[in-house]
Amino acid sequence: MRFRYLAKALAIGAVTFWAAGAALAQDHIFKLHHFLGANSPTQTETLEPWARAVEENSGGKVRIEIYPAMTLGGRPPELINQVRDGVVDLIWTVNGYTPGLFPRTEVIELPFVYLNDPGAANLALHEMFETDLKPDYPGVEVMFLHVHAGQAIVMRDAEVRAPADFADRKMRIPTRTGAWVLEALGASPVAMPVPDLPQAMSKGVVDGALIPFEIVPALKLQDQAAYHIELADRTRLGTTSFQMSMNKARWDSLPPEIQQAFRDASGPDWLAELGRIWRGTEEAGVAMAVAAGRTHVTLTEDETAAFRAVLEPVVDRWIDDVSGRGVDGAALVEKARMLIAKHGSM
Repeated sequence: MRFRYLAKALAIGAVTFWAAGAALAQDHIFKLHHFLGANSPTQTETLEPWARAVEENSGGKVRIEIYPAMTLGGRPPELINQVRDGVVDLIWTVNGYTPGLFPRTEVIELPFVYLNDPGAANLALHEMFETDLKPDYPGVEVMFLHVHAGQAIVMRDAEVRAPADFADRKMRIPTRTGAWVLEALGASPVAMPVPDLPQAMSKGVVDGALIPFEIVPALKLQDQAAYHIELADRTRLGTTSFQMSMNKARWDSLPPEIQQAFRDASGPDWLAELGRIWRGTEEAGVAMAVAAGRTHVTLTEDETAAFRAVLEPVVDRWIDDVSGRGVDGAALVEKARMLIAKHGSM
């Protein structure tokens, strides 16, 4: 009897010792919350590799738990407040889900400021952050900013090749800069998080969307959109910016070597790779749409020039808007264009 009690005590002690060792091995556990599905390219190709890189850099002292599809509660526009309030440790989100909250960062989203190279835009954001963009982000520590491959055009049943073809059409867009693009084209912008798009298209709530092709597989948009359209040379109608950010108090509590593990996983090499990843997922999305019998359209140079002429006033509108907040929008546009050209790879 005494032997059984001794064996039980030793077993409990062993479990306690193992648990303590595990806790020491992973001193820092983080909850990362986002709005896309667990099988989306964003999670599998972006969030998971980044998280694993941080963990490896930390020597096993960090574990990042990813919670997709708003599984910790709330709606996508609430993510920024969740991380600021410390409800979660990390978020990945669309800046435009809270319109006007990140005005300086919007410069990268503007049509014909962003053209077709997500890696170059990511590096431009990185280079501009400390000097130009940081005031947009109180209450968080930004790990990195990035863009997607740009706003392509997906249409339920209409092929659009000219600005006039958008007249009176209802189009989904997540950002206010994208809404201004649609207004300039004569369309009616409809704001909604991207997971709501398939149902909205199937019910005719919207006629189409400005969205990257990479989302086609995750949302099964090949079932809803007959036409998948982009401008010449893969040019897009602007883009969307995203942030990966940590609660500021949590960041400030971390020892320097753990902070460095995050920084080393979030630098220029990663941002360039992220651009390549998003470009690759674009090609996969187009291939899936074409395989489903849908039409992929690339506009001509002349057709693209017509869009540029109509959309240049969107840039002027943005400059006027942020100037009213004391931001030198014209200088940001000039700098963003210069840095995108500097880092361009296409």
